[in-house]
Amino acid sequence: MKNILTLIIVVVFLSACGFKVVNQKQLQNLNIVTIETFGDKRMNFIIKNKLQTNSTNNDKQQIFLKLTTNKKKSIKEKNIKNEVTKYEINISTNVEFKIIDKLKSFKFRLNETGSYSVSNQYSQTLNNEKQLIKTLAENISNQILEDLKSKLNDL
Repeated sequence: MKNILTLIIVVVFLSACGFKVVNQKQLQNLNIVTIETFGDKRMNFIIKNKLQTNSTNNDKQQIFLKLTTNKKKSIKEKNIKNEVTKYEINISTNVEFKIIDKLKSFKFRLNETGSYSVSNQYSQTLNNEKQLIKTLAENISNQILEDLKSKLNDL
């Protein structure tokens, strides 16, 4: 008798919870028509390329993207001689996307932070900075894709 009662209670609560099953095949299709970028050119180039490679032309929902990217470089650590040993880069991206067919627009903001070490050679320090920027930009593009897919799934 207890098992039947608990089964009935579980069914009643779970049937009205608003849970929606995610269709993974539908999430794979994004048709990004145009991408406008403002701000740091290097990061925007990496983000734009990543988004365009994941865009398909067969989806019915066409998406217009507007990206505004800001990079802030600051000193993270100094040694006893007051020489900089580590820098920190903070990337903030404002994403605005519009679904052209439905005339709906959404906005969200993403932040990524990372640090890199200063090397004895200036060229190696620049390489460290470029690698960090590349990694942060790829992380942001992955987050943009995830957020786009989840917002489109909710519609």
